[in-house]
This record gives sequence, structure tokens and C-alpha cells, in this order.
Amino acid sequence: MQLSLDQAKVLCRAAAIGAGASEAAADALADASVAAEAEGRSSVGLSHFIDYLEAMDAGRLDGKAEPAISRPALAMFLSDARKGAAHTGFARTFDDLVKAAKLFGVAVFSQKNAYTCGELGYFTGRLAAQGLVALAATNGPALLAGSGGTRPVYCTNPLSFAAPAADGPPLLIDQASSATAFVNIRKAAAKGQIIPPGWAVDAAGNPTTDPASAMKGALLAFGGERGANIALMVEVLAAGLTGANWSLDAPSFMAGAENPGTGLFVLALEPKLLDARFEQRMRAQMDRLGAQYGVYMPGAGKAQAAARASAAGVDVPTEVVKRISDFAERRPPAS
Repeated sequence: MQLSLDQAKVLCRAAAIGAGASEAAADALADASVAAEAEGRSSVGLSHFIDYLEAMDAGRLDGKAEPAISRPALAMFLSDARKGAAHTGFARTFDDLVKAAKLFGVAVFSQKNAYTCGELGYFTGRLAAQGLVALAATNGPALLAGSGGTRPVYCTNPLSFAAPAADGPPLLIDQASSATAFVNIRKAAAKGQIIPPGWAVDAAGNPTTDPASAMKGALLAFGGERGANIALMVEVLAAGLTGANWSLDAPSFMAGAENPGTGLFVLALEPKLLDARFEQRMRAQMDRLGAQYGVYMPGAGKAQAAARASAAGVDVPTEVVKRISDFAERRPPAS
């Protein structure tokens, strides 16, 4: 089915409220999920939005949770999501986070006790749109083997980085520490497809191309021990510094009634205080790398996809729209 971005947001917002979310949580979840869909990231778009709805239904995600936000230092914001959505506390803090980064040159957002956050690039991308350089890290339930091991000890532990560039889209990197995202394993299992070698091991620690066996075993890091070390670094930022659950201690985000209690760490920098012409130099370097050296610039494809989606809407599988609509029908009638 083809939906305009406005139609998709209205549908997702209604579904989130129908599943028990507050208006603030519904707005934040719908905005992030539709943005991912518009950028061509359907695996963390509307199909993943169903995970939020089902999590609220099962009690893993408290849609009405009000984040407890404190400010222990002028440039530091702490959020306890209280088993709610990761997006709500960030949305509540966003304007102050931007102001602090521009005033002090640097600001930190640290959050614990949240449900998983979907596309991590959503957070850094929003900050880049405000002219800030941003780095973000998040964790979740253990899915990924550590260096030298075959049992899951980390989540896919993505890391995202964004930098604004003049007269065009920012540089935007968003990648998991695993060889692939868990949602891709799950999608392959649902379709009965095999997965490439090097993505995962089974429960016995043997390499596997069967996604069902991979889901019972562990994902593998990209680049071997180097990727596993990045996963460990992300774990320290997202769980260690924030006070969130270590991945080993995080309940599943797909089953049960317990919230995974994940962490989110976001660092925002004001580049103009270091180099007034940063954005112009960034654009020139990106153009040079692309035009003269054939280097792919992460972020450009997402921006192009988002522009097309803004004009023509997005194509969403009928079954996904139907499942979201089922929750939307639960929304109480307006008084």
C-alpha cells in the first residue's frame, strides 16, 4: 500500500495511542519510525514499529512512562526512561541539549531503563540538522559473541556518527557492530531464506547459514575481534556510563513482560567553535572524496530517499499496514 508520510504518521500515532502510549510517546515513536521508512530503512521503519506496539501490549514497554530528567552539570542531561520508549526522553530534552552544545561547545544525553531505540541514526541526524556533530551509542539484549567467544554477550551495539555539511545532507554513519543487524536475521527466518556465511554461529558455536539456528546461537561481529572491540566500546558508553542494563542482563525485547532496560548515550559538539568554516570544508571534502576518488558518502542515499518519499510517499506491505491499523482501531474516540 502507498501512504504519504503524513498518512503514515497519523496511522502510527493512532496505533501507538491504541496500544496504550501517551501522546508524547506516540508522537516520538511515529516520527522516528516514519523517518526510517522514508529513508529506505524499512527493517527499522514501520515493520519495526509493530515491535513497539506488541511490546506495549505485552508490558515490555510502558507507553505512558514519563521520563525522569535531571541535569547534574550544565552540559549533561540524564534521563531515566522508566521502562518507556527511548525516544520520549530525547525528544523532551532535545531543545535544551542543542542550546547547551552551542553554548558550551559540548553536551551529553545519557539514558537508562528504556526499550530499544530502532534506528540510531535518527538521533544523530536530528542533531546534525541543527549544525552539530553527533555521536550516539546504544545497547540491548545479548545477541552478539565477544572476541574469542561463541556465546552472546553484547547486543548488535550500533554506533552512529553525523556531521553537518553546507548546502546538502550531512555525513551520517549508522552501523551495527555485528556483521548484520538482528532484524535481517529475523527477516530471513520469516521468509525461509539462508544467511551468508560469517554472520552467525549456532547454539553449539558452529558457523551457520540457517537464520533459525542463528537466533538460537549468536551473531558475529564485523571484522572479527576489531568489530567485537567496537561492540565492547559501545557497551561501555551505552550501558556502563548510563547505568543501564549490561546486554548480558537485559531481558528480551521480543518476548516476556520485562523491559530490556537499555541505554542510550549521545554526544553533541558545536564544530563552529573549533572551526568557523567546518560545514563548508566538510562539504568540499565530501564532494572531493566522492567525485575524484569514488568514495560513497553515507547519508546521501538516505537524504535522496527521504526527498522521494516526501513527494511520492512510501510503499508499505499490506500486512504491515493491517497490523498497525488493528492497534489504531483500539484508540478511544475523541471526546
